[in-house]
Amino acid sequence: MTAVHGDERLAARTQELLGPRHLVTAAAVVGPDGVTVASRGADLHADFEIGSISKGITGLLYVDALERGEITHDTRLGELLPLGDPPAAEVTLDALSRHRSGLPRLPGSAQPLRRTLALWRHGTNPYGEDLEQLLAQARSARVGRPRPRYSNLGFELLGHAVAGAAGTTYADLVHQRIARPLALDTLYVPATADQLSSNAVTGTNRHGRPQQAWTGEAVGPAGGIRASIQDMARLLAALLDGSAPGSGALDATSRFGGGVHIGAAWITITVRGRSVTWHNGGTGGFRSWIGLDRAAGAGVVVLSATSTPVDRQGFGLLTEASQAREAG
Repeated sequence: MTAVHGDERLAARTQELLGPRHLVTAAAVVGPDGVTVASRGADLHADFEIGSISKGITGLLYVDALERGEITHDTRLGELLPLGDPPAAEVTLDALSRHRSGLPRLPGSAQPLRRTLALWRHGTNPYGEDLEQLLAQARSARVGRPRPRYSNLGFELLGHAVAGAAGTTYADLVHQRIARPLALDTLYVPATADQLSSNAVTGTNRHGRPQQAWTGEAVGPAGGIRASIQDMARLLAALLDGSAPGSGALDATSRFGGGVHIGAAWITITVRGRSVTWHNGGTGGFRSWIGLDRAAGAGVVVLSATSTPVDRQGFGLLTEASQAREAG
């Protein structure tokens, strides 16, 4: 029998929604009874890859740096990173934060197809570059029209640029400005596999095969952060009450197509008549989802150590939490 930790009712409801493919899961709900956490198959201190929810944390750091006066919306990449004078150097941080930079999802020099095939066949980490390799990719990247276009490359560069403005590394910036102030002891950015904690969960693909951890200095700001469900619950609560540094990142500032709006990484849509601010994440062996109904004061995090999506279930849990919040 798989061990359950934390709140048994939440663990059971999460498993009911996720189904048998998700063997190692964790969830957190902020609702009328405060913060509730649960996990199945790993303890509450085990850390998961949160994937592109890392972009949401980079968005927080970006807005926090704006508030500190270290950068402006119009600060260009070339002012903070040693890029020389390629087109990418002229891209503004504001454009990066809203996925409107014109940069591709990944640069052609990164050989994305080859990486994807290696991931599918062998479960290998497709993101192992250091910062210098990232900068080399940026120098050769084509910059297109500044329209809404999701870009991992853009958020990698944004995070390292914000760290450069603060005179530190991205990993240290996350620790200094997010993890330490909010007492998030398990939230960290491993650059190599040997930096993984002893509580690091191993992810699997949807067929149950183990996958290499997605570590790398370059990928940190776009998808390289790890955290436990307890720390994600604390972060969620701080986002809801506005005490998280850079919480203004959640405020939608522009359209991102259709009924979708975006702030600094964070997406806002209307679900069943309610405004939901959210982000998801996916790596070779993990899926994650975080969402907030700010009007109701409710929020949900779902983490899974398998690559089967959890978005629908996250939205479902959030609807339940919002309704319970209002009924209470």
